[in-house]
Amino acid sequence: MSDSRGLENYGLTKGAKRMNGLERVTIDPEICHGKPCIRGLRYPVEFLLELLSSGMSHQDILEDYDDLEEADILAALVFAAKLSRVKRIYQLAS
Repeated sequence: MSDSRGLENYGLTKGAKRMNGLERVTIDPEICHGKPCIRGLRYPVEFLLELLSSGMSHQDILEDYDDLEEADILAALVFAAKLSRVKRIYQLAS
């Protein structure tokens, strides 16, 4: 049972979720320890981001993972972009 209400914990509203394809990002405590995943599948958003950052193209990912769609990759990117929005960055004492 996926709980998309968990997205609100990430500062994402239901309206923003619908407009940007974020309905594909689900949070279910029973799937991948509650990490944000794609469509309730066992593909955490962070996994897709790691594939992209390793240099894989969208096409490479889609060829290797048959159950993913282009919109899933885009949803992961939108999710990450929304999480990275900050107003101010503070330097931590070292």
